[in-house]
Order: sequence, then structure tokens, then C-alpha cells
Amino acid sequence: MTIILGLGLLFAAAGAAWYVTMIYNGLIALKNDIDKAWANIDVMLKQRHDELSKLLEVCKGYMNFEGDTLQKITQARSMYQQAVTVDQKVQADQSTTSALRGLFAVAENYPDLKANANFTQLQKRITELENQLADRREYYNDSVNTFNIRIQQVPDMFIASQMHLTERSMFKVEEADKADVPMTFGAAGR
Repeated sequence: MTIILGLGLLFAAAGAAWYVTMIYNGLIALKNDIDKAWANIDVMLKQRHDELSKLLEVCKGYMNFEGDTLQKITQARSMYQQAVTVDQKVQADQSTTSALRGLFAVAENYPDLKANANFTQLQKRITELENQLADRREYYNDSVNTFNIRIQQVPDMFIASQMHLTERSMFKVEEADKADVPMTFGAAGR
């Protein structure tokens, strides 16, 4: 009888260890999925950042009276270059997206610029990057949401607290980004 009881306890302990291991491995996989999703976003942000310098050079010759618009993009690029943490890069990303929307809206007032093949090509490339970034942000938010749910559910929350896992922040659209882009023009150099 003691052998059966001993085997029962051994199987129960092995089952519990296996269960805890599965939860641990699942949480690690989710954590790494978030890191991978962020790394993919970071790569896209770097590609967009590289295209911005080319776009600025093309625009400078045409947009003499829109220095404020170009300055916003330059500041956003600078924010990205100085960003170290994920939160800083997210803030820089939001500033860049907003500045680009403003630039493309203002460019509508410059037919020569819109007709420039380099501008058109860069605008298309940046638009493609923006679309890819939107997809990657969505995947990142899905990964973060799944992770945050898991670390709050029983029994995962007990293991997550032992692993010192904390909630992650999702990408959020700022209220300013939801507003229409103001389109005010000075004396355009046409």
C-alpha cells in the first residue's frame, strides 16, 4: 500500500512540475514574442528614418516657405536618433508619423514637388513602410495583450510574479494623431 501511495505522490509531483514548466515556458515564449515584435517594428522605424533624410533633401528645394513642416520632421528624426528605450522610440515614432502626415498634406500645395519623380518614389516607399508599421504595431499589440492577460490569470500570475514579469504597454494613438491635419499655407513658392 505504501508503494502505491508513494508512486501516486511521485506522479502528482511530476505532474505538478510538468504543469509549472509548461506555464513557465509559455510565459517565456510570450515575452520573447513581444521582444521579437518590437524588434521588427524597430527595423521598420530605422528604414523609415533612413528614407526621411532623402525626403527632406528633395523637399528643401521646393518648400522654401514651409520651414516649420520640415523642421518638425527634422526634430522627429532627431528624437528617433536619441531614443534609447522602447517608450522613447514609440514617442519618436508618433512624432514622425504626425510630421509626415503634415508634410504630405502641405506637399499638395506644391505641384512641382508632387511631380518630382524622387519625391513620388520616396512618398510611395514611406507610405509602404507606414502600412507595414501599422501591421507590425497590430501584431505587437496582440502579443502584449495576450501576455498581459496570461500574467494576470490564475495560476499563471503566481509563476509570473516569481519571474518578475510585469505588464507591457501597447501602442496607442494619441489624440493629436486622431485630429485632421491642419492645412494652412503661407505664400507658396510656385
